[in-house]
Amino acid sequence: MTHPIRPHRNFYGRLKGKALKKSQKAYLDEDLTALSPGPVSWDENPARHPLDLRQLFGDRDVWLEIGFGGGEHLVHQASENPGVGIVGAEPYVNGVAMLLGKIRRAGVDNLAVHPGDARDLMDVLPGASIARAFLLYPDPWPKARHHRRRFVTAEHLGPLARIMKPGAILRVATDIPDYVRQTLEEVPRAGFDWLAERPADWRLPWDDWISTRYEQKALREGRVPHYLTFRRHG
Repeated sequence: MTHPIRPHRNFYGRLKGKALKKSQKAYLDEDLTALSPGPVSWDENPARHPLDLRQLFGDRDVWLEIGFGGGEHLVHQASENPGVGIVGAEPYVNGVAMLLGKIRRAGVDNLAVHPGDARDLMDVLPGASIARAFLLYPDPWPKARHHRRRFVTAEHLGPLARIMKPGAILRVATDIPDYVRQTLEEVPRAGFDWLAERPADWRLPWDDWISTRYEQKALREGRVPHYLTFRRHG
């Protein structure tokens, strides 16, 4: 049920795909509750009380991935950065189930998983609490009438800027030229500096990058990835 004061939000597509495997259903039943960052949804937390990130991760820096897809990048970053706490948000049930399986196999313990709208999560993250954020191959919403649903609009970037620390890094990867254009227009307006100094800074992936299933599909179909790095104003 929609909360009576909850704003309408939808920057993502479908919520569920093909039928889950038996093992994936088990991951959801057995692992998801323990990995939840706390009361995030409007039904759980209608007053929008901030999450206690210290209770989740102690004194560690906290990173955020907005729409983690199948979870390969999220688990990779957690494995490579055990001294960081990472929160991932993804409304696509099949993607959440895939992530939970990857977490089991990798044995990482520095992740929290919100199986829902990233905007609900951003509502309850404390201000200036996120040291790094990732927006990787977001839904492009290619039709012009749907561009307002893209994440890189003021409606979503304002709350993201609020929760990011001064000097925090935002990484955006996309293979859609018009999404690149809109990102370069809107993200600086929200309080970020684009850090590129030469073409290689957006043509080459980051040193710690792991290619995702979405990127591999883009490459197979002849699209060119762009890797955009921004810093929150200090």
